[in-house]
Amino acid sequence: MKKVEFDFEKLEVYKFGIEFAEEVFEKTEDFNQRIQYSIGDQFRRASLSICNNIAEGSGKKTKNSKLQLYGYALDSARECIPMLTLLLRRHYIDDSQHEAMRAKIVSICNMLFKLMQSVHLTPYTVNRM
Repeated sequence: MKKVEFDFEKLEVYKFGIEFAEEVFEKTEDFNQRIQYSIGDQFRRASLSICNNIAEGSGKKTKNSKLQLYGYALDSARECIPMLTLLLRRHYIDDSQHEAMRAKIVSICNMLFKLMQSVHLTPYTVNRM
């Protein structure tokens, strides 16, 4: 039986977002309880929100609805930066992990910005980073 693929599953930003979320889940699973219930949980939810909002936005019929949800995905990606910085400062990740994950977040933000532009959804200038 052939696998049915949703439209959002074909988007590179969605695929990249899933990979990023998976990496966040892997990195946070061994945190101690104090960090697990604060930064760990929030970081996982923010990374998952990127993918969820892309998926939901792709199914919307109006440009404004798509823009709103893709904007939420962009907001969630940007939300990951402070948590990533705190994890570095608290020595839960090292410099190379921080830089690699930060680069992925920047790529996701840029891809989301391009997605929004490609469907002519951006009625205002979105700060890319």
